Amino acid sequence: MKQSAVVVVGSLNMDLVVSTDRMPLIGETIQGTEIHYIPGGKGANQAVGCARLGANTIMIGAVGNDLFGGQIIEQLQGYGLQTNRIDKLDGVATGTATILHTKQDNCIVIVPGANGQMTEERVNANKEEFGHAAVVLLQLEIPLDAVMQALKLAKAAGAMTVLNPAPALAEPLPKELLQLVDVLTPNETEFAALSGHAVNVSEAEMRSHLMNWEQKHGNRVLVTRGSAGCSYLDEERQLITVPSLKVKVTDTTGAGDCLNAALCCSIAAGRSFAESIQFAVAASSLSVTKFGAQAGMPTEQDVLKAMQ
Repeated sequence: MKQSAVVVVGSLNMDLVVSTDRMPLIGETIQGTEIHYIPGGKGANQAVGCARLGANTIMIGAVGNDLFGGQIIEQLQGYGLQTNRIDKLDGVATGTATILHTKQDNCIVIVPGANGQMTEERVNANKEEFGHAAVVLLQLEIPLDAVMQALKLAKAAGAMTVLNPAPALAEPLPKELLQLVDVLTPNETEFAALSGHAVNVSEAEMRSHLMNWEQKHGNRVLVTRGSAGCSYLDEERQLITVPSLKVKVTDTTGAGDCLNAALCCSIAAGRSFAESIQFAVAASSLSVTKFGAQAGMPTEQDVLKAMQ
């Protein structure tokens, strides 16, 4: 059987976005203007991005056996995702992100819920799915032991591994975990935290940091740089920066998730690393033109048209 699937192992959240005119003071009760319930989580967002781009996508994760869990699964199915590998856990709440949003700022409280119950054993229970994968995509919103086990299964199955190291962790990633990663996709802040350098660096310094990292850990690194696009080293070890498309920005939520999804889909479709990065940057650029992380994910036709 041809390996063609993109397997996404990661988090599923319900985002509760509360809009207010200002942040409350400690101990203060204020009135909000509106609330939105938006399915999210980096794993689910990236899986939706893959499905929207036409990839055979398998999502592995966990939700609570509750109202939010049911709503998340229903929405994912609407995007054409295979959801039979998402566990519904009794006695555990679905993960949530409560976002207090004003025009000037926002603050977020994440409760992992079922995401925190993703164990090595739960990953192992899905071992057969890794055999169908061309690419396995992971993030850091589930326990590190589960990430490590998924990487081991992916490598054993001959799949390419892509790790989006977000959100950044307080502790460095274990060396044995990094050795299982083929492509690492941090943003500038995450790469600075991982490699121990300053966030704002020159192009020459960025090239040097990337060379040092890749020589030390043996994986390719793609650094996302917001509206500037993303940077990587080509085969001649030169720094290449692929700029974002010029678009009207509506909502940047999920742009990084879209880039990771598009990169994996393109690699799974047989494009080269350089071609896949061009495709991923174009997809990510389009995603910010619509509101909502999952709702803003483009189709393959959208991306190819924009690239012309």
